[in-house]
Amino acid sequence: MPKKVFITGASGCVGHYLIEELLAKTDYELYLLVRDRRKLQIDLRDRPNVHVIEDSMQNIGNHKELLRTMEFVVSTAAGWGGEEAFIVNRDKTIELFSSLDPLVCERAIYFSTASILDSHNQIIPEAGEFGTDYIASKHACLETLENSIIRDRLITVFPTLVFGGAKDKPYSHLSKGLKDILKYVPYARFLKTDGSFHFVHASDIAQVVTHLLTVPSVPPSPARLVLGMQRLTAQDLVAQFCEFLNLKVGWQFELTPFLVDTIIKLFRIEVAAWDRFCIAQRHFTYDVVSPETFGLVSKYPRLANLLAEVQ
Repeated sequence: MPKKVFITGASGCVGHYLIEELLAKTDYELYLLVRDRRKLQIDLRDRPNVHVIEDSMQNIGNHKELLRTMEFVVSTAAGWGGEEAFIVNRDKTIELFSSLDPLVCERAIYFSTASILDSHNQIIPEAGEFGTDYIASKHACLETLENSIIRDRLITVFPTLVFGGAKDKPYSHLSKGLKDILKYVPYARFLKTDGSFHFVHASDIAQVVTHLLTVPSVPPSPARLVLGMQRLTAQDLVAQFCEFLNLKVGWQFELTPFLVDTIIKLFRIEVAAWDRFCIAQRHFTYDVVSPETFGLVSKYPRLANLLAEVQ
């Protein structure tokens, strides 16, 4: 009998790529939780192994009997702010995983965020103390899940900066704003700052998650996988943007942390505690995994691959 997979947030950017990858690589029965089935841009005709459940995470308790039959669960659903963030990202996500039958469930994949980790993939207390609603709720949820009844089969993935989207898939928040970012490159090329980060494309996330759902065993608990490509510095970013726009990088003015702090004070700019923490941090780098880690081939290994699709 084919394995059953319950997927939340199925109508989102990552959800679309994941569904497409699972349909291409497995014979699994897919159960897709979506608030509005009209947002699914995948042609599911002649797909008897795909079941669309039109409901929200707030009502996950209505599906406990179904969840107890699932071998696999992938939770990508997220609330982005306010009270909804804590309801969806903490309370209802904990309820979702608590509804699984330990005798049936083989693997549970939970999508968190790299923002709650330090450079060694350890949870930072600041994320819970003064992170945004989204970050604080993710922080609270992870601690509970890693001590739950399914902790030995739990895999938490921490996407870094997520890009993705196409004509037949919704765009991620970053990909939506990529064109606007490019408008500022002619001015930003004159600035120099110290910082670094990782990015990952939703297509590569889908590759990794599908692999995790098809291999015989799970990594040792607690399994924390930060998804990202090679580290990029702020200067790498400017240089690659300029190369794409055929611009030269010449003299640059160094934007130091002291200068940024001075500008904030001088112009009385309101900066939240989490934003101030991020400004001081500057480097958002981790021990990352990519498709290559698992013997796969990344479709978007470099920033240039993303820019090549910008219309």
